[in-house]
Amino acid sequence: MQISRKTLFENGWLQIGVFEARPASDACGEVERQSLNAVALPLSGVFSKHDRPGQHVIGTPSHAVFFAAGRPYRIGFPGGIGDRAITLRFGRELAPEQLDLSATGDCLASQGLLSPRAMMLRNVLWRRLQHCDADEFEIETQALDLLDMSLRSVRTADLPVRPAAQVRRLRAVERVKEAVALAPADKWRVAKLARIANMSPFHLCHAFRQITGTSVHDYVLRERLAYALDAVLERSVDLTTIAFDAGFASHSHFTARFRRFFGSTPDQIRRIATAGRAQELRKINCARS
Repeated sequence: MQISRKTLFENGWLQIGVFEARPASDACGEVERQSLNAVALPLSGVFSKHDRPGQHVIGTPSHAVFFAAGRPYRIGFPGGIGDRAITLRFGRELAPEQLDLSATGDCLASQGLLSPRAMMLRNVLWRRLQHCDADEFEIETQALDLLDMSLRSVRTADLPVRPAAQVRRLRAVERVKEAVALAPADKWRVAKLARIANMSPFHLCHAFRQITGTSVHDYVLRERLAYALDAVLERSVDLTTIAFDAGFASHSHFTARFRRFFGSTPDQIRRIATAGRAQELRKINCARS
């Protein structure tokens, strides 16, 4: 059997890797244990995870498969097809509430069906990881969002949220929004924002999306673009300077993000504004709202 494992991204609390297997048969391998909790998200192929004799689950590109740290398992490859999967490995401290089974019993299953959004995010993340110049902040937030969706897919019971805890979440999210508003161009990282919120990186991303309806990364991007839009319309500063001042790595990166968000490039909007064609600007605004 040919097995390859490669770490694609790593920080202090999360490892993203790729696992690829080309088996010679469909026989199960030896007993294994993970030192960290892990979620496997197959991109192609199929594998089986055997937790105990007579009990196994199947992992396909429709599934998230959970591996609890320290628990024994064996892996098989039905049909000898093999598989390729993204793996998210993390310690208990990253998501203690999701992994604390004392209150509700063993409510994490070995496998869950991914939502269409989670499947799309998995493949988007995989493609982003192929680029050497990938935005680390974007990778972090996408991976934490994907981990959140994956853990929710394998839960057999919902975790209750007490009113006092929800108030704390709201306050934490507002502190993050305030910090970003004061310095949108800063080189933000999830860990830095999590310290401001006094939450773990995982729980900040989960609470932020739950409360605002968007990811931390997309919110920072939105604030940067809002900051840049005013400068674009002012016409007194060149677009490359505006891009760097707003926190973008390059003019091309700024233009691509601006176009995706507003529906036109900065240069196009500047030309429209210069010509005094206000109605065209309103049409662009209506189309993106």
